Amino acid sequence: MNEIAGVLNWLRDNISGLLQWLQKYKAGYLVVVLIAARVTWRIYRSVSARREKVKRAALPTQPGQAALGAIREIVRMLESDPDTDWSKVNLTALHEHLVDMDEVTLRAAVKEQPIDDGLRIEVSGTGRTLAAIQRIVPAHAQELNRFPGWEATVDSGADGVVLTVTSADPKQVAHIRGLGFIGLLASGTQHDLRRLAMSRSE
Repeated sequence: MNEIAGVLNWLRDNISGLLQWLQKYKAGYLVVVLIAARVTWRIYRSVSARREKVKRAALPTQPGQAALGAIREIVRMLESDPDTDWSKVNLTALHEHLVDMDEVTLRAAVKEQPIDDGLRIEVSGTGRTLAAIQRIVPAHAQELNRFPGWEATVDSGADGVVLTVTSADPKQVAHIRGLGFIGLLASGTQHDLRRLAMSRSE
């Protein structure tokens, strides 16, 4: 806005001189028109940019709920892919998976116990939480087995599962213990691929 004000003030202070110059040098009329057009274009671009910035600032950027934000991200990816087969899209399955993740992350009872080569983790719950544990943890153990030098196993029980993650490398043992259950659950890229595959019924 300071730039625009400066241009307008300059035009106001020098308009009489410009008119006198035009009367004396009519051949310069085209040059002045071009200069005026350039100034007008710069003013227009500056004003338009500021209006767009204000417009964007007036819109919320957060989804308001984590699961909704994850679904919105997948929807944008599907809509930007011209090969998306909408007859196979199943966002309900994705929603159910996100509910499972929420149950395991926030409501499961977790008991961690360091062992010689890694970490033993008891994950338990009841009702909806127990069902989510039984779906999420065994599936994620397969992802953990993709890490070089890691071995993840799952034993099922009446009220949950026992996840054991070990390594023969002392540095990896420290890594595993440092991550703990929640860090192990967040490790890997399989979550992202699984969400996209679920939404496409793959």
